[in-house]
Amino acid sequence: MKSTSILAAFAALLIMASPAVAADLVFSSWGGTTQDAQKEAWADKFTAKAGVNVVQDGPTDYGKIKAMVEAGNVTWDVVDVEGDYAAQAGPKGLLEKLDFGVIDKSKLDPRFVTDYSVGSFYYSFVIGCNADAVAACPKTWADLFDTAKFPGKRTFYKWSAPGVIEAALLADGVPADKLYPLDLDRAFKKLDTIKADIIWWSGGAQSQQLIASAEAPFGSVWNGRMTALAKTGVKVETSWEQNITAADSLVVPKGTKNKDAAMQFIAFATSAQAQADMAATTGYAPINLGSAKLMDAETVKTLPDQQKASQVNADMTYWAANRDAIGERWYAWQAK
Repeated sequence: MKSTSILAAFAALLIMASPAVAADLVFSSWGGTTQDAQKEAWADKFTAKAGVNVVQDGPTDYGKIKAMVEAGNVTWDVVDVEGDYAAQAGPKGLLEKLDFGVIDKSKLDPRFVTDYSVGSFYYSFVIGCNADAVAACPKTWADLFDTAKFPGKRTFYKWSAPGVIEAALLADGVPADKLYPLDLDRAFKKLDTIKADIIWWSGGAQSQQLIASAEAPFGSVWNGRMTALAKTGVKVETSWEQNITAADSLVVPKGTKNKDAAMQFIAFATSAQAQADMAATTGYAPINLGSAKLMDAETVKTLPDQQKASQVNADMTYWAANRDAIGERWYAWQAK
């Protein structure tokens, strides 16, 4: 009995000395086919490898992140966010610094790496169209803003001005290399010309639905959503003319109780094979520099990082510095 007691006490000490392993890790993203792909390419395989169950939640909500951090009750462990938000939220104290002893940033596209974030995937705003629903599809941003030549409703992203402001300025004739700093008066004046014809999409899945149903047969959408829509059998056309690029980022909210597991998950999600798997499914480009060689060459040719002929790179540093001020005007304009 004495021996049994000694063994039990020793076992208890070992448990107390061992690092805590999260039973569940909560991953929040944008829903729809993109999050389905993240679950398949990252979460399920991470669970099989690390034994940590990944619970899906969302959609990503920046107000909710702020509220959780300020209340000291963080229930999201890893979150997929827009790049400009990540660049802004880290220095504001809303995010944990990433552990680059666990996450190998040397393998990642340096454009999408900060102390608080790494790229999730690389995408483009493109002009998507339901080719069966209209006589002709718009090819340029000027076309998309031309209601005489292309009558009917068009769709744009409601919750984020990046990509839409640039599209308006390009449609109005601003050269791509002269976009920044953004001429907001000119952009909103151009947006006024189509305001009555806009149906806003709030999430990627809704943009697909609007185009598939022809409620808004064309618009500005994430390229991966057109890839997903094409797989359903809808006859789509995607114009890459002056496609506007950006990247989502993976972040860890400040105060997570599962910090170690969160870092391990991000390390796995940004590994070459996990990024290759995600890219092959969604049509978004990988941010791991070694992923392309693991993919079919024909698939690689269709990704945003290969559409460089007239590509416009959104300036996320500019957006991080000006996000709040522009956002205030953006939402006030929508409400008028």
